[in-house]
Amino acid sequence: MERPDVRGRRVLITGVSGFVGPYLAKALVSGGARVYGLVRNRADRTLSRGLVDHDLADAVEFIDAGLEDFYGLLRGIERAAPEVVFHLAAQSFVGASFANPLPYAHVNGLGTAYLLEAIRMRAPEATVVFAGSSEEYGLVFASEAQYGEAQRKYGAIFPAPQRLPELPVAETNPLRPMSPYASSKVYGDYLTRNYAHSFGLKAIVSRAFNHEGGGRGIAFVTSQIVHQVVRLSLGEGDGIRLGNVNVFRDWSHVEDIVGGYLLVAAGGRRGDVYNLGSRRTNSVLTYLLLALEETGYRARRLATVKGDKVVEDPGAERILGFFGAEFPGTRIDELLLRGEVAFDPSDEGLIIDTDRGKVSVTFDRDRFRPSDVPILLCDPAKAEAALGFGARRSLRDVVRDQVDYFVSPRNRGGFLG
Repeated sequence: MERPDVRGRRVLITGVSGFVGPYLAKALVSGGARVYGLVRNRADRTLSRGLVDHDLADAVEFIDAGLEDFYGLLRGIERAAPEVVFHLAAQSFVGASFANPLPYAHVNGLGTAYLLEAIRMRAPEATVVFAGSSEEYGLVFASEAQYGEAQRKYGAIFPAPQRLPELPVAETNPLRPMSPYASSKVYGDYLTRNYAHSFGLKAIVSRAFNHEGGGRGIAFVTSQIVHQVVRLSLGEGDGIRLGNVNVFRDWSHVEDIVGGYLLVAAGGRRGDVYNLGSRRTNSVLTYLLLALEETGYRARRLATVKGDKVVEDPGAERILGFFGAEFPGTRIDELLLRGEVAFDPSDEGLIIDTDRGKVSVTFDRDRFRPSDVPILLCDPAKAEAALGFGARRSLRDVVRDQVDYFVSPRNRGGFLG
């Protein structure tokens, strides 16, 4: 995936102090762009860990303004005079949006409206890339049985599926958001495209599927997994606590997604939508098994605490064929996708036999969401054909990067990022 030429370009990044922002800023600065970053004013005037880790303190010109501050946005855009705006800023933790949904509507919804209007007034020629989310697709059905189960649980499903399975997920898939976070991103997605159609703004939507790497906030499930596994391997912990291990996600490395954002800005069509993902789907349980392997624990066998469900060699690698696609996965992925095994809170947890002894996994009911997205698998064909996008790094590469991050004593306390 060849990155576009950004030399001399004036670029504004909202959310520059988050997880993805520093990776994007670093790529732009390295390419010769002049980068401005929108940040909330911190009382202690310090920068986020990600900005410090990427050595960006003096490479980015920071603008103090929150998305809720319309006049601050106007002043910031006047100062930056951007040719390109990457709108990454958002309340982004899905789980917390159930407990406190209003900030998600305020920041992700109204904040996006303020930003788009400020750009329309002060930088109408700028290219705007809205960082949407695969969570917007929400309830994607892999089978007739899953659709029937959803109808029994939720009642009416709208829009009803036109095909089954609905995987891989293309840009034309229906949007069925399953959290306040996802709903707020749908609003921003539609509003961004409306500004393109109604006001002629060169605004483009990218719907990135899950992306991870070193520095991902400790509240997110992948960092929860790797952080606990690293502590276990170093004798600082005695077990793992997780929620739903059955869910499947399309995980890419954050740097592959950053490359996609740059391609969308350079070659995306005004008012269009582009999926960015890896064209593979793996379970949370596989993510855990890979993290264990990367720290020296190869799983030989796993069983529920009650011993009534047993899987031999659960992490055995294989090429899986599901939903008209082939992708790398594990034995446990295959069994879960076939419906031959599943785990729920009543199982209490797992005992994983490894070549370094037994690892205890407790199912924490507080980590199960009121409603969840069972599976996501990206179809990135449009971005591949139109933009030259491609996710190059394997899932093991992603996990290894997070392991390396948390091995550092400085990072093991975790942070929200």
